[in-house]
Amino acid sequence: MRRIVLARRAMLAAMLGAPAVVRAQGSDWPNRPVRYINPYPPGGPTDTLSRLWCARMSEITGQQFVVENRSGSGGNVGADAIAKSTPDGYTIGLGGIASHAIAPTLYASLPFDPAKDFTLAGGLWQLPNLLAVTLSLPARTVPELIALAKAEPGKLTYGSAGAGTTLHLSGAMFNQLAGVELVHVPYRGSAPAQLDLVAGRIQMMFDNIPGTLALSRQGQVRPLAVTSAQRSPVAPEIPSLAEFLPGFDVVSWTCLSAPAGLPPAMVARMNALSRRALESEGLIRAYRDLGAEPWWTTTEDILRYRAAQEARLAPLIRASGARVD
Repeated sequence: MRRIVLARRAMLAAMLGAPAVVRAQGSDWPNRPVRYINPYPPGGPTDTLSRLWCARMSEITGQQFVVENRSGSGGNVGADAIAKSTPDGYTIGLGGIASHAIAPTLYASLPFDPAKDFTLAGGLWQLPNLLAVTLSLPARTVPELIALAKAEPGKLTYGSAGAGTTLHLSGAMFNQLAGVELVHVPYRGSAPAQLDLVAGRIQMMFDNIPGTLALSRQGQVRPLAVTSAQRSPVAPEIPSLAEFLPGFDVVSWTCLSAPAGLPPAMVARMNALSRRALESEGLIRAYRDLGAEPWWTTTEDILRYRAAQEARLAPLIRASGARVD
């Protein structure tokens, strides 16, 4: 009799505990504040875009999304912090092309495996680069620039925010597809490169669209083309490089990242809530004001996209000579 009573009590406890088990699987995520790690310094476009998404997520869920900036090593410090956090859904952050597609080839060793150590819960935004030239350069179109570069091989320079960045790789792809020899000049960030572009100390720059687009609209540099496969909705009057060099497509992309091992129900809820945020009119307007395009994907699609980007960019990185030991 005692055994029967104990068995009934155990069954009742299991039944009462079932909702808690469901909650533990993540169907009620988030039910407390969420820490969002941004692997880049505060104040830049990546930080602003992250904070806009977090603010919208807070409005939708009623929970705080607190941004923590953990910069260093081209985004790898913050990415490692995400990978090594507890897989409970309350430490998430920004992943993307730098840490998840470029770093595996660029760096001799990484403290994380981009393919195994993360849960990717969907895309966040895409951001093209803009090819702009100094005003003194006698090239007003991409064909004119290519002709000039072929006439003076190894003499024209382009700046970037550093070796292995999408800014550098945009120039490397331009060299490859146009058959020219632009000389890469790496800087410690975009700002000093922009200053030298305006001053004419370098001839051109492939830069994330927000900063250089502002300079072009102020009449300080001349925009020639964006690096995405299609024209940007932010500046539809500027052609894409693919219109002159078929196959040209380099964009900065980001994704919602978390440590590996999150329950599938939690990941699905993250993805659904993020979609609501990214498809809200206010966020779309705010992103486009900064030159970015909201980019929701399924969890399956972002995994495939990351792998395809790593495979596509690896030969370009190796050919460029960029390497961090």
